[in-house]
Amino acid sequence: MTTTATAKTINEVGIDDLYRAGGGILTIDEAKHIHQIIKQAISKAKRSRLSAAEVWKEVVGKKVLKPNHPHSLHQRVYYSVYADWDTSINGPPLYWFPSLQDSKLTNLGKIMEIHGPKLLGTSYKDPIASFNLFREYTVRHPEVYWSIILKELSVTFHEPPKCILDTTDKSRPGGTWLPGSVLNIAECCLLPLIHPRKEDDSCAIVWRDEGDDDDSDVNRITLKQLREQVILVANALDRTFTKGDAIAIDMPMTVNAVIIYLAIILAGCVVVSIADSFAAKEIATRLRVSKAKAIFTQDFIVRGGRKFPLYSRVVEASPHKVIVLPVSGRNVGVQLREQDISWKDFLAYDNQHQRPNHFTPAYLPVDSMINILFSSGTTGEPKAIPWTQLSPIRSTAEGWAHINVGVGDVYCWPTNLGWVMGPILLFSCFLTGATLALYHGSPLGRGFGKFVQDAGVTVLGTVPSLVKTWKNTDCIKGLDWTKIKSFASTGETSNVDDDLWLSSKSYYKPIIECCGGTELASSYIQASPFQPQAFGAFSTASMTTGLVILDEHGVPYPDDKACFGEVGLFPLYLGATDRLLNADHNDVYFKGMPTFKGMRLRRHGDILKRTVGGYIVVQGRADDTMNLGGIKTSSVEIERVCDRADESILETAAVSVAPPDGGPELLVIFVVLKKGFNQQPEKLKTIFSKAIQTNLNPLFKVRSRVLLTSIHMSRLGNVVSAPKHHHITQYGCLVSLTQRKTGGKSVMQTFILGVGLHFASFIQKNEQINSCILEQRTSWTSLLEISSISTIKNWHS
Repeated sequence: MTTTATAKTINEVGIDDLYRAGGGILTIDEAKHIHQIIKQAISKAKRSRLSAAEVWKEVVGKKVLKPNHPHSLHQRVYYSVYADWDTSINGPPLYWFPSLQDSKLTNLGKIMEIHGPKLLGTSYKDPIASFNLFREYTVRHPEVYWSIILKELSVTFHEPPKCILDTTDKSRPGGTWLPGSVLNIAECCLLPLIHPRKEDDSCAIVWRDEGDDDDSDVNRITLKQLREQVILVANALDRTFTKGDAIAIDMPMTVNAVIIYLAIILAGCVVVSIADSFAAKEIATRLRVSKAKAIFTQDFIVRGGRKFPLYSRVVEASPHKVIVLPVSGRNVGVQLREQDISWKDFLAYDNQHQRPNHFTPAYLPVDSMINILFSSGTTGEPKAIPWTQLSPIRSTAEGWAHINVGVGDVYCWPTNLGWVMGPILLFSCFLTGATLALYHGSPLGRGFGKFVQDAGVTVLGTVPSLVKTWKNTDCIKGLDWTKIKSFASTGETSNVDDDLWLSSKSYYKPIIECCGGTELASSYIQASPFQPQAFGAFSTASMTTGLVILDEHGVPYPDDKACFGEVGLFPLYLGATDRLLNADHNDVYFKGMPTFKGMRLRRHGDILKRTVGGYIVVQGRADDTMNLGGIKTSSVEIERVCDRADESILETAAVSVAPPDGGPELLVIFVVLKKGFNQQPEKLKTIFSKAIQTNLNPLFKVRSRVLLTSIHMSRLGNVVSAPKHHHITQYGCLVSLTQRKTGGKSVMQTFILGVGLHFASFIQKNEQINSCILEQRTSWTSLLEISSISTIKNWHS
């Protein structure tokens, strides 16, 4: 049961239905109790003429649906409550509702209670009723908001800013933020502070190594111990490198990786972030673009009890110098090149230094570069995105305001310093006083789940693919996640049923959906603790963020209108990039964008749908990027690899497919073979998978492949498509899986949309075609509906 179409209404659900859904765990008495609560909630809703959402709110509030109950029971109640819910009238079904009492105790709620009456006058009521007004005020007056928030974060200036925002330089559409200020953001992470309260004996990091899962204890490091370790590494860096040098990190996000990251910035150097999953060619590209002088890595990676070589893969990328850490013990388990050095030897000099615990940070202007991250480019080469010292301030403020991260929290998010979430997680902990939780191993199994329990994690970040794995394997059965006060999710489109499962593990705590970009150092749309939440949807733009949704002519829709289109961001955005290292920043983010109220809008590339009720759902991309396993990549990158994967291949087209009920995108490869060649589809799938995993990323998987005689589709620029849009490649091809009922049976269908030119007027398959529809639309010319993805014999245009 995963859709409302298959559920009874809540009025029809009886005690026997609940008992059976309980899967042998629920007793008949418990089923009677839950049924009684449901009937009371229905009666209360009818008396007050309230909606189904109020029934769900009442049932969840009584905590009769418990984390250890089978998911089938949670499904039975949730889908039955919303069986008659009309999303076209009511918007998406709601599962979480803010409490006025709790809202006043949140980080942002306290600020609103103090400053709301001064800023909004008599219009201010309380954090829930006045949230939208307050957020809109921060868009109009960002300098006021940031002057307040800077005092709430662990940000100490060596030289204070002359002002918050200077907009006099018209060549800088994003403005000049905190001009004249000088600091070292790594030092801000490490110093004790009165507010937010950080003391030397505060727990900075809690962690566990994979394989130690039977222990109930976890490892801890205090703020003082962390500072001492960072200073030790900073001294070694200062002895070896020059301020401003780019130094890469390619290793799992361990305690040592965090220490190295902070030490590089403390010493005035620049971190080059490289994910430990990348193939050697991708590592080499990032080292070349960043001009990295050295790279930190491990000899091996341990995942699921298995060892995987990492140093050898890094060496294949031909770096100048490698500092190698052992995955376990004190000695590395590989033979090093002559110019490389072990972690132990790298630190040896400073262990004998007279003042190993002393280091003078490199104090630099706030717009100095501290980190080079990479985001997929539509031309094949990844965009080198520089983070300045403004970037951590922005990313931390988002977590502080929307996820409510602060002192006393234990914050865990399985990620890597090679992805933007790694630095965001790190700074969100150390600049708010929260404890960073790290699991040195695979997050896919029970070991990670037990670590979440034993570490007392209060905020757990995820990506939808990870949640799906936890749910499908039932690996956290019997574990207690009820200390979690909120979840967070990013990287992919969420699946409603997977999120229902996740939220239920902590008595239906909210899942804060986050969608942003590396170049923004933050999320531009999020969920909020002051608004009711719907699974897989965003309830608001983030604080100070102005945005519009554009129609196919580039004209913004009214803010209160349900609509569909490309997003345009207001350019005044603290922490967003004002440069790229290997591309023209203006061309990438501003050229061709419309103006709004005298501002040139900033491009982000997402296609958004705004629902009735104002919720936002991400529908895909307006460019050639796609999201696979939480990792953005480009169709150009994939096609470049697939075109060369085998001598039989003439041409390929890569398309991402969004499942009908939401969730991670799936990769489909369209293939044209050279004349005289034949290939079995399954063999092609193996060939492409191997080529992609070897040359791009081992985490990418080919879901399906389609054989064509030719691909006659024009390469297009930005396209605004019909509302069923999920992804458009540069070929103008789109695939969207949907479900419909035929003769009482549910049939999975695939829609292929042609955009712009004469596209596929006839299609002939080796299987029966259920139907073929040709339509004329403004933005696209034809819609072909076929029953499944399989070999296509003829493709005429």
